[in-house]
Amino acid sequence: MAATRHQKEWFQTVRQRAAAGEPIALVNADAPHEVFRALDIPYVVTQWWSSIIAAKQAGPASMERLAAGGLPDFSLQYDAMPLGEQDLPDEDRPWDGLPAPRFAVAERSGDVTAKIFEQWGNRPGTETFLLSRTGADPVPDRWWELVPHQWEQAFGTERLDLLQGEIQDLIAWLEERTGRTLDYGRLAEIMALGNQQAEWNRRTRDLIATTRPTPVLVNDTMPAVMSPQWQRGTQWAVDAARSLYEETAERVDQGIAVCPGERKRLMWVGRGLWSDLGLYTRFQEEFGAVFVWSMYLAIAADGYLRYGDDPVRALAARFVGITDQLYVPPWSSQWYVKEALTHGVDGVVHLVADDTPGSGFITEALKAEGIPVLEIRANNADQRSSSAARIPERIAEFIRHRV
Repeated sequence: MAATRHQKEWFQTVRQRAAAGEPIALVNADAPHEVFRALDIPYVVTQWWSSIIAAKQAGPASMERLAAGGLPDFSLQYDAMPLGEQDLPDEDRPWDGLPAPRFAVAERSGDVTAKIFEQWGNRPGTETFLLSRTGADPVPDRWWELVPHQWEQAFGTERLDLLQGEIQDLIAWLEERTGRTLDYGRLAEIMALGNQQAEWNRRTRDLIATTRPTPVLVNDTMPAVMSPQWQRGTQWAVDAARSLYEETAERVDQGIAVCPGERKRLMWVGRGLWSDLGLYTRFQEEFGAVFVWSMYLAIAADGYLRYGDDPVRALAARFVGITDQLYVPPWSSQWYVKEALTHGVDGVVHLVADDTPGSGFITEALKAEGIPVLEIRANNADQRSSSAARIPERIAEFIRHRV
C-alpha cells in the first residue's frame, strides 16, 4: 500500500513538472532508465502505465481508441495501450492521464514494439529513440550466477560494445535537446543504489522460497516490488526493498501464513494480470492452493545486479540481456526451472502473450522436471482477452485434475 501511494504521489509530481514545461519521457521496461534519472528527466515506464490503465478498467476503452485511429488493437497491448489512453476523454483517464511525453525510448524487441514507438514519434512534440536488440551466441549456462560480476563473459563483448555506444548516443541526443550535461559520478551513484535494491530483493525472494507455508501474498509482492523497480536508483527504492524484506522476515518469525491450510504451491509464469489481482487468492479456500511466485520479485532478485567501475558499460550489461533472461531459451527456460525447484511448486500457470518468444520451450522444460503446466494464451493487460480465456475456470480445473 505504501509503495502504491508513493507511486501515485510521484506521478502527480511528473504531471506538475510537465505542466511547468519540463520534458518528460515514456520509456519501455528494457530501456536504460538510469540515464534519465541522472539527467533529472522524469520518466514513466510503458508497462507500469499500462498496468495502471488495466487496473482502473480503462484498458478496453484505450484499445478501442487505437482501433478507431486505424491501428491494430489485438497485438502487444501491454506496449500499445498508453497510445490509446492519450485520446480518452479527460474524465476517463486514470490518475488524470499521462502528459504528452517529449521523448519515447525503447529497445527494438520486435517489429511491433518498434512500430508502436514510431507512432509516438508521429505525435506532435514527441521524438522517438530506438536501441538495438541483439542475441547471444553461445549462450552461457546458469546466467544468474554470472551476470552480477562476470557480465562480459555472459553477454559477450560485441553485444556490450554496441549497446554501450548506443547509450552514449542516447546521452548526447538528450543533452542536445535539454541543454543538460550528464554527471557520470551521479550515474555511478544511481547504479550503486540499483544494486543495493536488487540485493534486498534477492534476500526476500530467497526467504519466500524456503518458507512453508508461504508468508506473503503474491498480489501484494507484485506492486511492492514493481513500484520501487520503476524508481530504481533512488534511496526511496532501496528503503522500500529493505522494508519488504523486513516485513516478510517478521511474518516468517511470527509464523504468519497467507493460507494456513496450504496444500498446493503454484507458480505464475508471465506478466501480471493487473486487471484482476484478486485472481491470485481465489483458489486458497477451496483447494488450499497458493501462488508463491511471480517473475516480478524473482527478476528483481536475479536480473539487475551489475557491479563495475564504468557506469555506462555496467548499464549496458544491465539491459542487454533482459529479454533473453525472461523469454529466450535456454536463458529463460533454465531460470524458470531453477525458480520452480527452489520454491517447491506443485504446478505452473503459464500466461502466454503473442509477443513472448520461446514460451513452448519454457513449458517443456518445466514438464521435463515433472511439474504440471497450464498454458493460457491471453494478454495480461487487455481485459477483453483475459476474460475470453476463462482464466479462473481453467485454473480451477487444472488444480482439480492435474496438480
